[in-house]
Amino acid sequence: MSEIRILLVDDHPSVGEGTKTMIEQDSNMSVHVVLSAMEAIEALKQESFDIILCDLNMPTITGLELTKRLMQEDPDRRVIIYTGHDIISHFNLLIQYGVSGFISKTVSREQLLASIYCAMRGEAVIPVSLLKQLRRGEVKVTRSDGTVEEASINEREQDILQEVAEGLSNKEIAVKLHMSQRTVEYNLTRIFDKLSVRSRSEAIVESKRLGLIRSETF
Repeated sequence: MSEIRILLVDDHPSVGEGTKTMIEQDSNMSVHVVLSAMEAIEALKQESFDIILCDLNMPTITGLELTKRLMQEDPDRRVIIYTGHDIISHFNLLIQYGVSGFISKTVSREQLLASIYCAMRGEAVIPVSLLKQLRRGEVKVTRSDGTVEEASINEREQDILQEVAEGLSNKEIAVKLHMSQRTVEYNLTRIFDKLSVRSRSEAIVESKRLGLIRSETF
């Protein structure tokens, strides 16, 4: 089997070197570590890699933005998000970009190596713990009298509702969910109409009743 060449992008040198040492215990794998998105972009200009392990939370250019750029350049790239942070709020975007999967920095060496081999075979890598967090893409709105409305709340609207429940302003929601403030406002108007509510507080109460937002917010 030919050597699997891995580019690891992580702004913490100790994490990068530790992960490199762990992966290279498998003689079929070699790891090149870079500390920023810009270094990753330059490295990819110089040579090719089979797998890119990318942290999400990095200064200047985030792992999210780097992933978007890399996948736009080459949709066949195998990018695995390698992070210690919760990625649920970015999950839809990352899937849309075309990532191969997600690995927590807390996994064992065996799990990490298995995930890399899975990605090499073209298989998706998603931890069961993450799968359990994911909501259905669309939820039918059921009224208290048992009737089901024709309107339904889609994934993006659920994300916006979640941020409203956490007290974020429209501007803050726009930044967090990577959309314009006008798009947030437009979606809120649609949400209010679908839920038959007139305010953010009413929307939160109704969303909680319908199970559209995570209860631990309250």
